[in-house]
Amino acid sequence: MSDIWWSLPLTVLAYLLARAFAARVKLSIINPLLVAMAIIIPILLLTHLPYSRYFAGSALLNQLLQPAVVALALPLYEQMHQIRARWKTIISVCFIGSLTAMISGTAIALWMGATPQIAATILPKSVTTPIAMAVSGSLQGIPAISAICVLIAGVLGAVFGHLLLNLFHVRSKAARGLAIGNASHALGTARAAEIDYQEGAFSSLALVICGIITSLLAPFIFPVLLHWLG
Repeated sequence: MSDIWWSLPLTVLAYLLARAFAARVKLSIINPLLVAMAIIIPILLLTHLPYSRYFAGSALLNQLLQPAVVALALPLYEQMHQIRARWKTIISVCFIGSLTAMISGTAIALWMGATPQIAATILPKSVTTPIAMAVSGSLQGIPAISAICVLIAGVLGAVFGHLLLNLFHVRSKAARGLAIGNASHALGTARAAEIDYQEGAFSSLALVICGIITSLLAPFIFPVLLHWLG
């Protein structure tokens, strides 16, 4: 085990350096997670350390993802007044968005010849990492790859989300925030909060509600999609 004791300190240090770099550069494409990956992956390749051993050395971080899900209740509570005022619209948008995200990703994967395991891995791509990994695992997917899918969806939303919203002349801050939170979870929400506080608030709200909806519906949606498209 002596060759993996440093994987946890490496992960933490890489993220802190990446976060400081992203704060200095202030470009949406320079995401701390992407930069941290760009630091860690070459190190693993140079040291010939298998990912499984690196992951074992950083198991503590993975274990912390489960209680992190509970922390998502905080933004939900903070936006309770928004839910009370517009709960029908918010729930409807998040429900439709969650269904669209699950069905589209899974359907495309199956149509392209993906195995059920890979399709299950892709299904929760539009929710935050802890929930996506839990949902993927419950569907016999691959949680580690689900985390990468979540990262890709988040970065794409953070970089191109507002460009698309502007292109389609979406002006409502509530609509913009719900769309970003629906499609690109925490990374998109962070970007939305940088641009406008209200957009960030609605995006945070969508992030939490879509996570709940996805975790509840995924076990029922996935078998149906496999039956019709598999």
